[in-house]
Amino acid sequence: MDVILIPGFWLDASSWSEVTPALEEAGHRVHAVTLPGLEAPDAPRAGIGLADHVAAVTRLVDGVDGPVVLVGHSGGGTVAQAVADARPDRIARVVYVDAAPMGDGDAINDELPVVGDEIPLPEWSVFGEGMLADLDDDLRRRFRERAIPEPAGVATDPLRLTDERRLDVPTTVITCEYPSAQIQEWIAGGAPFVRELAAMRQVDYVDLPTGHWPQFTRPAELGRILVRVLEH
Repeated sequence: MDVILIPGFWLDASSWSEVTPALEEAGHRVHAVTLPGLEAPDAPRAGIGLADHVAAVTRLVDGVDGPVVLVGHSGGGTVAQAVADARPDRIARVVYVDAAPMGDGDAINDELPVVGDEIPLPEWSVFGEGMLADLDDDLRRRFRERAIPEPAGVATDPLRLTDERRLDVPTTVITCEYPSAQIQEWIAGGAPFVRELAAMRQVDYVDLPTGHWPQFTRPAELGRILVRVLEH
């Protein structure tokens, strides 16, 4: 199976490096992506928005023969969701890693501090304790050293969804910061921020208790989970 790994904010393809071995050993063809504006710390980011990231991954899907699995971490989950909306007949499954599908018109995060055309990785105090779980001082240092500013438009642009066939695409949510039971309680209670997830017709949940960046804090386990998900 062709598997496209889409990183979250401030990260490039190399952020998946400790996750990919399990997938490759299982025989999958892994395509870890570096999204536009994340090529280097000094890469141009002016004018790059969410649609550019979606278009980049959609082109990759179009260049692969056969069905594709999309794996999106954090904000990369929204990119995966939009690609599934654009190519619902090509996507075998979408896997959200500590992420969830959003509603049409929503922005990934319009509260992050913007500096010019970009959003540098903020101070750790911006993130909640749950997000930072297991991210020890060494991992935080390494994360900050590799972090690349995110194009501001990716965080603030509204998501546009047009094809309801996306709701038929099989979906897996790997929950880290919150247990899956909490997400299902939100769905049962009609919470508006999970309305898209509630509308999906086939959703599986896998719990991986850790912080928001399991590719750093529990990479081997994340890789094994992805292999099990793809077996089905």
